[in-house]
Amino acid sequence: MEYIVNKFFYKIKNLTKNDRTFLLELMPKNSICAELGVWKGEFSKEILEIVKPKELHLIDPWKYEQDKTYEKACYGGKIGSQDLMDQIFNQVTKQFQNEITNNQVFIHRNSLINIGNNLADNYFDWVYIDGNHLYEFVKKDLEFFYKKVKKGGFITGDDYRRGGWFKGGVRKAVKEILKERNMKKIKIKNGQFILEKI
Repeated sequence: MEYIVNKFFYKIKNLTKNDRTFLLELMPKNSICAELGVWKGEFSKEILEIVKPKELHLIDPWKYEQDKTYEKACYGGKIGSQDLMDQIFNQVTKQFQNEITNNQVFIHRNSLINIGNNLADNYFDWVYIDGNHLYEFVKKDLEFFYKKVKKGGFITGDDYRRGGWFKGGVRKAVKEILKERNMKKIKIKNGQFILEKI
């Protein structure tokens, strides 16, 4: 990932649309889904355009991390601040105001631990995980959404690879949940993973 610093804002030069489009094309239309790790809502917009979900739950604390561990993450390091995260949150809320008003998009500005009881088990048709990439966090996210996704539903996500500032945490956690839970690997491509709950 490449970081571009502007006067007040910076953005991630991330995957191009075509790198993740295949994943969205495999997800069921008119579904109930969630995206964990929303950032500026760019992928959220693609979800709405391609999948046309009945409900899209956007989950992100939009919280700046000061710890040195996160200096290469988009929500940490020297180029960010909590003020910047607040501005990004406000932009996302404004961007999806119509969908929020129409009860298609629901924004949860919090961590999974704090909103867990507000999300029913076996509720989601699919989820996309792109939150904290450190192993222990990804493992908790996968375990959490294993309960929340319906049987036959999908747990998908980003950055299935070795290395990175998160030291391959996504890859390690995904491999473990495949062994420990009733999950089937559907596809891994362009750093994206698709698992099915069986």
